[in-house]
Amino acid sequence: MLSGPGCGGRKGRCGGMNGFLSLAYLFFIGSVLGWVLELFYRRFFSRANPEHKWINPGFCTGPYVPLYGFGLCLLYLLASAFSHPEADPARIAALLLAMGAGMTAIEYLAGLLALKVMKVRLWDYSMLPGNVQGLICPRFSLIWTAMGAGYLFLVHPRVLRALLWFRDNLAFSFVIGFFFGVFTIDVACSIQLVARLKRFAEENGVIVKYENLKAHIRAFHDRAAMKSNFLFAFHSPRALTEHLAEAQEALEKLRVRIRR
Repeated sequence: MLSGPGCGGRKGRCGGMNGFLSLAYLFFIGSVLGWVLELFYRRFFSRANPEHKWINPGFCTGPYVPLYGFGLCLLYLLASAFSHPEADPARIAALLLAMGAGMTAIEYLAGLLALKVMKVRLWDYSMLPGNVQGLICPRFSLIWTAMGAGYLFLVHPRVLRALLWFRDNLAFSFVIGFFFGVFTIDVACSIQLVARLKRFAEENGVIVKYENLKAHIRAFHDRAAMKSNFLFAFHSPRALTEHLAEAQEALEKLRVRIRR
């Protein structure tokens, strides 16, 4: 059920293909699919977007969320390390726990890096029970574990077939190279933006909530009957510092109402 042609062992599972190249391919797939998932989550479920507008999710400008790229690589490596776990329920349980814990660890490390180094909160679970620094919580760890189960039983065989296809169509590596070229430029530009947010945060002793700021700028455009930029969510005729100040003021008012 979980095996596939040419994937019956450490050497076979990648068909002799360079391991780094196969992981780069999976990172590309995971990042793009994760962006689609986050796009719909932000549109219909996120508290940071109460008006339920379409907002470009994630740290970068382009249609990819790196956290999901790393996550797909991790799930693939874990599922490949457990050969034929369906024969033993205990191995399945151990694998699913490892997947949930691994995805939670990736989420925590990414969120902690942004919070401590860049003074930016990319997501906020502080309102959910059992959260740790608002970065991880039991609810989303269970969601990650459930996604791990979905990956193991539904997606992993297709990933193996995709890798076999990639092995036989290495010309597609040009697309992967182009992706990483654009991705690298995008990350560099995003870091420059975050440097401005960090400077504001340090000067005012606050933590900038990334998604709330995006939603605030989008709401400003809507109120002014101006067309907002989906990809460049921070683009605005107003100074970014003005939006930051207003967004922080709105958060403080919200905190006061909650305390009351």
